[in-house]
Amino acid sequence: MATDTFAAVGSLRWIGIAILVVALALLPFAISDYHTFQFTQAISYAIVLLGLNILTGYNGQISLGHGAFYAVGAYTAAILMDRFGVPYWATLPIAGLVCFGFGFLFGLPALRLQGHYLALATFALAVATPQLLKYKKIEGWTGGVQGIVIIKPDAPFGLPLSQDRWLYLFTLAVALVMFLLAWNILRGRVGRALIALRDQPIAAEAMGVHGAFFKSTAFGVSALYTGVGGALGAIAVQFVAPDSFTTFLSISFVVGIVVGGLASISGAIWGALFIQFVPNVADQISKAAPWAIYGAVLLLCMYSMPLGVAGLLRSTVRRLRVRRPRSVT
Repeated sequence: MATDTFAAVGSLRWIGIAILVVALALLPFAISDYHTFQFTQAISYAIVLLGLNILTGYNGQISLGHGAFYAVGAYTAAILMDRFGVPYWATLPIAGLVCFGFGFLFGLPALRLQGHYLALATFALAVATPQLLKYKKIEGWTGGVQGIVIIKPDAPFGLPLSQDRWLYLFTLAVALVMFLLAWNILRGRVGRALIALRDQPIAAEAMGVHGAFFKSTAFGVSALYTGVGGALGAIAVQFVAPDSFTTFLSISFVVGIVVGGLASISGAIWGALFIQFVPNVADQISKAAPWAIYGAVLLLCMYSMPLGVAGLLRSTVRRLRVRRPRSVT
């Protein structure tokens, strides 16, 4: 009986996911191109938050510098498209690999740091990145303070889709692949190792878990996801500049994973919707003090959902299952 119940719950979950994917695929045909662009940005942010959640939620390493990896991914895609004529879709794996290298190398010295010390080290990376992008000896590549303008891709094969709708569908397809990969990683041996190192690092290493390797790899994989999200964001916006990647961007990513729910794959989606749309809604409510509205909404979310949106949904489903009367056989 219990096996049948779990199988039914699993089937319903996959059916719900399939319905959600179909609804998301049809969404751009029901809204304007501008709102389609906004949802494209939200999906790219969801990929970033998923990567950050792998590092912080599942491995316990706090990062306030993921805006730097987002910038590296965005600039990698922009430079490849603008200087070398690389197709937009081919820039994504390159941006991911470049960011993986940066993240892994940064994770090695960061092994000596924990907690707020690691947070400050990553925050320093976020502070330094915009200034490095303006460095005169590399501004021939980065465009300096002027940045780089890139062209938004047209739909292939003559498909009757606008640029925004095609890019939304392309970004959605990439996000599905990235989420599926993360789900497979986190539910397997690697995911268990990351959680063990987060909760009981001494016991995990005593059981044979290579702490340094897994922590550095978690940094690299997290940066890879962030780089892919940054490349997609740059292609959607059609522009990159140093001042687009301030420390506030890194802080927004942390806000996103906390609001969405730590150690939750679905939390990346809710957090991305928050950081994309709540500032716009706050600006519409009050032109004079939009960030006061944003702060009030954030405080309300923290008080009402201390475990994030994903945590609230999990606890709600758990309560409904407990209250459901059991059939007598």
